[in-house]
Amino acid sequence: MASTGSCIRIPGDDNLQSMLVGTVMRKIKSRTWKKQRYFKLQEDCMTIWYKSKKAGNAHSTFSVSDVEAVREGHQSEVLLSIADEFPADRCFTLVFRGRRGNLDLVAESAEEARSWIQGMRKLIENLENMGEREKLDQWIGDWFKKADKNNDGRMNFKEVRDLLKMMNVDMNEHHAHRLFTMADKSQSGTLEDDEFVLFYKMLTQREDVLRVFQDYSSDGQKLSQTDLEDFLREEQLEGDDVQQHAKQLIERYEPSDTAKLLNAMTFDGFLMYLGSAEGSIFNPRRRGVFQDMSQPLCHYFISSSHNTYLMEDQLRGQSSMEGYIRALNRGCRCVEVDCWDGANGEPIVYHGHTFTSKILFKDVVNALGNYAFKVSEYPVILSIENHCSVEQQRVMARHLTHILGDKLLKSALGGKAPIRLPSPEDLKGKILLKAKKIGGLEETFNGMVEDSLTVEVSDEDDTAEIDEDNLHRGNLRHKPKKSKQRLSKELSDCVVYCKSVHFNSFKHSRIHSKFYEVFSFTEPKARKHLREAGSEFVLHNSRHLTRVYPSGFRTDSSNFNPQEMWNVGCQIVALNFQTAGEGMDLNDGLFRQNGSCGYILKPDFMTQAEKKFDPEMAQQRDGYQPLVLTIQVISGQQLPKVNIKEGSIVDPLVRVEIHGVPMDQAKQETRYIDNNGFNPVWYDTLRFNIHTPELAMVRFVVEDYDKTSKNDFIGQYTLPFSCIQQGYRHIHLLSKDGTSIPPSSLFVHIRITELE
Repeated sequence: MASTGSCIRIPGDDNLQSMLVGTVMRKIKSRTWKKQRYFKLQEDCMTIWYKSKKAGNAHSTFSVSDVEAVREGHQSEVLLSIADEFPADRCFTLVFRGRRGNLDLVAESAEEARSWIQGMRKLIENLENMGEREKLDQWIGDWFKKADKNNDGRMNFKEVRDLLKMMNVDMNEHHAHRLFTMADKSQSGTLEDDEFVLFYKMLTQREDVLRVFQDYSSDGQKLSQTDLEDFLREEQLEGDDVQQHAKQLIERYEPSDTAKLLNAMTFDGFLMYLGSAEGSIFNPRRRGVFQDMSQPLCHYFISSSHNTYLMEDQLRGQSSMEGYIRALNRGCRCVEVDCWDGANGEPIVYHGHTFTSKILFKDVVNALGNYAFKVSEYPVILSIENHCSVEQQRVMARHLTHILGDKLLKSALGGKAPIRLPSPEDLKGKILLKAKKIGGLEETFNGMVEDSLTVEVSDEDDTAEIDEDNLHRGNLRHKPKKSKQRLSKELSDCVVYCKSVHFNSFKHSRIHSKFYEVFSFTEPKARKHLREAGSEFVLHNSRHLTRVYPSGFRTDSSNFNPQEMWNVGCQIVALNFQTAGEGMDLNDGLFRQNGSCGYILKPDFMTQAEKKFDPEMAQQRDGYQPLVLTIQVISGQQLPKVNIKEGSIVDPLVRVEIHGVPMDQAKQETRYIDNNGFNPVWYDTLRFNIHTPELAMVRFVVEDYDKTSKNDFIGQYTLPFSCIQQGYRHIHLLSKDGTSIPPSSLFVHIRITELE
C-alpha cells in the first residue's frame, strides 16, 4: 500500500532520516513552562509522535497535514519571551491549521533545529504536491492505521467492524462479512495491504458516478475522447475548445497507460477528474487574480478584521500578535490596533477597560512588517484606535516609521495633490494608516499644518451601548465618557489616504466630505442607515471608504452577517476572525476568489454614481436579469463523525442558503438520511430565484439531524454565485474553522438558467 511507504518516495533526505531516528527537544508554553519531549517522525512520513521523557507510556501524535507552516527563530510571543535564554537558531514554531494553538520548540543544537525546520517544510511541500491517486492511497492508509488496533499490519473481521463504525457506516454484519470474504483473496481470515485497498474500494463504490459514466460511455467500459467531449459539452457546459480539454483531462487523471494510448478514460480516471479541483464547484479560472485592480480603493470589498489582537472574547480574552499573523495569513487587508499608554513610555495594545491581556505596540508593528505581504501583495490598512497621550503617540509614529520603513505610506503617490483614492495596484506593498489627522491632504501640499491639535481622538463610538450593557453585566467593562485629546503631528503625518472622520449625514458628506475621509459605523448604526437610505449609502460608498464593526454588545466576539453591509457597498466590514461561524464562512467565501488577495471589485452598478442601485429594490436596476439556480444534491462521501459516542452514526441533511440582497435571502433543505454518514444518497432538487447574482453568496451546510435538539454541524462550503461551475460537481467540505476535511464531500448537479 503506497501510504505505508511514503518516506521511500523521498530517498536520501538526511533531514527526514534524522527525524525518523527522533530528537529530544524542549516544548515551551511560557517563560516558566519548558519541558523536554522526545519527538519522532513515524515511518509513514505523515505522523509526528512525541512523549514525555519520564517513565510511562503516555504519548501524543499529530499529522503533518495539520501543520500549515514552520516559523524559524523567535517568531512567536512565547519564544520571544525566552529569547534571552535560547538563541534564535535553536528555536522554531509549528503553526497548525484553523484555530489550534502553535507548538513552540527549542532543539538541543542549531543543526537539529535546522533538520526539523527543513524536514517539516519538505513534508508539507510533498503533501501539497500530491496527486489525486496518492491522496486516495493516503486516506486508505490512514484508515488502515486507525483500524489495526494491535499493529500487526493486518485486520481481522472484528477490527473491520470497528472500522465501519469509525467511518460512519451502518452496515449489517452479514453484508460486511460478505465484503470482507470477497476482499480476503489469500483466505487467511485477515486483510493485508492490497486486500484492504480492495475492501475500501468495494466499500466506496460510487454508484452515483457510475450511472453518469454509463450514460455517456458508448461501450459501458470506458469513455472514448468523443464520449468525454459530449459529457463536457452537454453536462459541464464547456464551450471553449472541448477537444483540447478532453485530451488534457485524460492525460492528467487517467491512471491506466493502456487507456491513455487509446485516448480514453476509464471509470477510475473519470472519478479522479470529478474529485479534483477541476471537477469541483468552484471555477478554477476565478482562483487567481482576474479582476481589474486599477480602480480607486473605494471600489473594492476589503477583507477586514475587528480587534485583531484578540484571540478569544472581548472582556477577558488573550491579546496576542498571533492574531495579526493569522489574520494576515488568511488574506486580511485591514487590521485594527487599540492603543493605550503603557509603562516605560511604550504604548500597549489591548481592549481598554477590560481584563484582556496587553501586548506592546512595537511587537504588533514588527508582526505587520514581517507578515503583511506574505499571501497578498496588495495594500494593508492599519486602523488605529488611539487612546494615547501626545508623548506616546510620538513613540507610535517612531515605531511605525523605523520598523516599517518604505512599506509605510507617508506621502501621496506621485508627489502632487491627488483628486481620488489610488488603486490596490498603485499601492502594492504599502501599509496605510487609518486614523485621525490634523487638517487634510491639501494642507500637506501648501505647508499649513499645525504642530498638534485638540481633536476627539478615538474612532469607535459605542460608549452608549456599552454603558447600557453594563447595567446588565454587572459593570464588567466600565468605559468613561470620551474626552478631547491632543493629536501629535508625527502620528498625524503618517495618515495619508485614510483620515478618520465623524459621520453627520449622507447629504453633509455629499457636499463637504473629501475623497480621503473614512467613516466608521457600529453594526446597529450601519443597519439603521441601510434600511432608511439604502441607495444613498451605496452612492456614499462609491466615493468613500466605510468601515463597519461589531456592536459593543458582542462581548463574546460573535459576528454579524456581513452580507447586508456588502449589499450597500461597505468596503471594510470588520469581523472577529477568531470566531468561527456563518459570518466568517461568508467572508472566507467572498475572498476565496481573485487570488485570495483580500480585494474584490464591487459590481459596476455600485461604483457608478448614475446607476442609483437600491438593494431593497433590486428589480429596478438597469440590466436586471434574474436567474434560476437549480441544485440536485445527489450524494455525500465520508462525512466526519460529530458525536464521539461509541456506535453513534450521523443522520445527514444538506441545507443550501442564499445570502444576498433581501429578495434573494433563502434557504432550503434536503430530507435527512438515517444512519449513514459514509455514502448517503439524496437525489433531492432545490431551486432558487436569484435577482442580484453579482452580490449573491451560496452556502452549503451539512448537519446531523436530531429531532429532539439542535442539529449538529458536520461541514460547510461557501462561495460566490459568480464562481459556480455548472454540471456534475463535487463540493469539498470545510470544518467549522474553515480548514479542509478530506475526503468529505458532496456530489451535486448544478444548472443556472434565466428566469422566464
